[in-house]
Amino acid sequence: MERRRRQGEKQFRFEELEVWRKAADFSAGLFALAEELEQRKCFRFAEQLRASVLSITNNIAEGSGSLSKTDFAGFLNIARRSLFETANILMILSRNGYLRIDGISQFLAALEEESRMLLAFIRTLRS
Repeated sequence: MERRRRQGEKQFRFEELEVWRKAADFSAGLFALAEELEQRKCFRFAEQLRASVLSITNNIAEGSGSLSKTDFAGFLNIARRSLFETANILMILSRNGYLRIDGISQFLAALEEESRMLLAFIRTLRS
């Protein structure tokens, strides 16, 4: 028997997690930035940026399906590492003139906030 979702009802655990929702929100802007890079023929940079951004939400989602807090914390740690990779990509692109620092500052701020949230969540799971 198929169960229909009611409006606002969450199907997966990760959908209820603020840390996942915030990452999903800022990922849209970073995907748009990757599109801009592609239009400038920076295909490899665009591909790498998309992959690192997607890895953040993917690992939060995958970890939420874990049966233990330890496993979940491990996936959150991988998500945090992908977040650092994303920040690095943005900074390297800026340092090499592909992006302006004022164009990425809001993304760096969102990544920093997300990093703090992930770390707090990891610590909660491990305590």
